[in-house]
Amino acid sequence: MPIAEIADRFGRDASTIYRYVRRNHYDDRELPQLTGYYALNAQDMYKRRRAVHRKTIVHPELEASIEDRLKAGWSPEQIAGRMRLERHPIRVSHETIYRFAYSKDGRA
Repeated sequence: MPIAEIADRFGRDASTIYRYVRRNHYDDRELPQLTGYYALNAQDMYKRRRAVHRKTIVHPELEASIEDRLKAGWSPEQIAGRMRLERHPIRVSHETIYRFAYSKDGRA
């Protein structure tokens, strides 16, 4: 499907669609025939770009530790305070833990 038609259907400018496709372009150096745009790869690239500032995604061991303590009945304030007392190298605030707990990932 041509980019111009996609832009018309979404009600966007063609340059916006070109920029989106270029940003999410998959480049395979070993198998050049697989180079192109794939929706699943674009979604993964998007998640990686968004995860740059999210400690629970960048550090999965931190996420697991927070989940275990939440399941044990600890409050986010208790978890953050304990991390401070134990001088963890990666600490999060209770607001970050609340944000995680109420996010799509945390509810799952």
